[in-house]
Amino acid sequence: MDVMGDKATLLETGRFVQPSDRDETGEAVEEVRQRLAAEEGDAEAMSVLGAMLLRSGDLDGAEPQLRAATAAGDRAAANNLGVLLHQRGYAEEAAGWWRIAAVAGSAAAAHALGRHHRERGDEPAAEYWLRQSAEQGHALGAYALADLLEHRGDVAAESWMRAAAERGHREAAYRLARTLDRTAAEAAGTDTDNGVAETTGEAAEQWYRQAAARGHRRAALHLGAILEKRGQLKEAGRWYLTSAKDGEARAACALGFLLRDAGDTESAAVWWLRAAQDGDGNAANALGALHAERGETQTAERWYRAAMDAGDVNGAYNLGLLCAEQARTAQAEQWYRRAAYAGHREAANALAILLLQVGDAAGAEPWFSKAADAGSVDAAFNLGILHAGRGADATALRWYERAAAAGHTEAALQVGIARLRDGDEAAAERHLRCAAGGGSAEAAYRLATVLDARRPPTPAHELGEPTTEKSECEEWYERAASQGHRRAQVRVGMLASARGDVVEAARWYREAAEAGSRNGAFNLGLLLAREGSEPEAALWWTRAADAGHGRAALRLALVYARRGELAEGQRWADRAVSLGPDEVSERAARLRDALRQELSA
Repeated sequence: MDVMGDKATLLETGRFVQPSDRDETGEAVEEVRQRLAAEEGDAEAMSVLGAMLLRSGDLDGAEPQLRAATAAGDRAAANNLGVLLHQRGYAEEAAGWWRIAAVAGSAAAAHALGRHHRERGDEPAAEYWLRQSAEQGHALGAYALADLLEHRGDVAAESWMRAAAERGHREAAYRLARTLDRTAAEAAGTDTDNGVAETTGEAAEQWYRQAAARGHRRAALHLGAILEKRGQLKEAGRWYLTSAKDGEARAACALGFLLRDAGDTESAAVWWLRAAQDGDGNAANALGALHAERGETQTAERWYRAAMDAGDVNGAYNLGLLCAEQARTAQAEQWYRRAAYAGHREAANALAILLLQVGDAAGAEPWFSKAADAGSVDAAFNLGILHAGRGADATALRWYERAAAAGHTEAALQVGIARLRDGDEAAAERHLRCAAGGGSAEAAYRLATVLDARRPPTPAHELGEPTTEKSECEEWYERAASQGHRRAQVRVGMLASARGDVVEAARWYREAAEAGSRNGAFNLGLLLAREGSEPEAALWWTRAADAGHGRAALRLALVYARRGELAEGQRWADRAVSLGPDEVSERAARLRDALRQELSA
């Protein structure tokens, strides 16, 4: 047991307080003064001198002074004599003197006596003396009592922890904040076992701040996390820095991420290195990722292995990713398996994908299931794809719905498509909106088609004026078109053309056509032909016809027939007959026969 209590409470009379910056000359003068008074028989001077010598480590010089002061009835001397004897290894004799001082009203001695009894397993006696100390306002006594009660699960622990925190005990302030965090997390249904709280109320923050201000490095870490989550990055960085300088590896790691996000990768690497060397697996992973981005794969692999050695399962997963990128499939599978067996859900999903890629669907399915059951949204979606490929649409839909409920965009699209197929338009629209809102161009297009089908006929406008107001379905078409969806681009072009906006229509048709849309190329040709640019129109119709567009082939046959190039016209008419649809095939057949007769005449 160390010296009982802070130096400021070594003597409960407050006659002796150690300043933060020691004035050694002043202390030497004070020691001489107290020694002279002690030699004259002043019991109080003996007590103070004994405490001074005890603090400086001169146990031989302190003991006679403290014994003499104790014999004169000085309770502070009795407490400090107990401290001295405890340091010498005479625990039972120390307890005897602490008992004398505690009975005389020394809160510090009661605290020391309570700790003595707890160390020997006598909890009733420990509680009695710690309560005596705490009720006298002794911060260390209140903290020790709270710790004892918390160990038992006694609800009164929090009130004593609060009392110690209010009296300036930094560990009590930190533990009180953690208790408040856990209570908030339980109420919110979240978990704080990862080391940094997810949910923090104002009360918890207040105590973290108090503990951090008194130099508690873990409190500074938690306070930094709270401020970072709130967006107060500058202050968060200051607390991370304070904690990191005090040796908290997690704070050094967090500071690294904060610096990286601010664009200072070099400084981030310095703090990650410091944290990784102190055994922080997350920092080692971050260093691995940094070197992997730079193409330094050997260094990246070394840090991923260090993360794994530090107990961070992400290290094995990242090694798997690194090997997969280098086409080292066998090694990737090995690392994925290691991480997956340790419970890493994304590694289980990655392993399943790897097995699927080599044709082992039977081996992939259990890993997809394990990952999905552990909460991997991607794995649930992949299970949907797996079952859909087998024709098990009902099972696939269940997995798609599970992934969609967790916010998976593509899963929501698949559910929307399935509901459209079943005729449940309301459910389809709901899922398509979710997927479209999540950035799916296909979902935006399909949602637009659903809304488009409901639109009433466009009313005629006086004097043939085009309407400028866009409907919701057109807005979704445009969103899909802006994301490169070719059918949406064609549809937006058609809507623009219907409004009389030829320039806008041509722009969208051209984008679709250049991306490979045969309908876009055909419609662009129609627009150009109407504007009098038939040669350019023929170029786009040729592109469309070569891609299998029957109407474009028929248009080309007509163009060449009008030009008198009958053989070329007949060739395109033949092409149109084979491409269809039926209506086009019939017209093309009639044109082909007419051209054939003309050529044979």
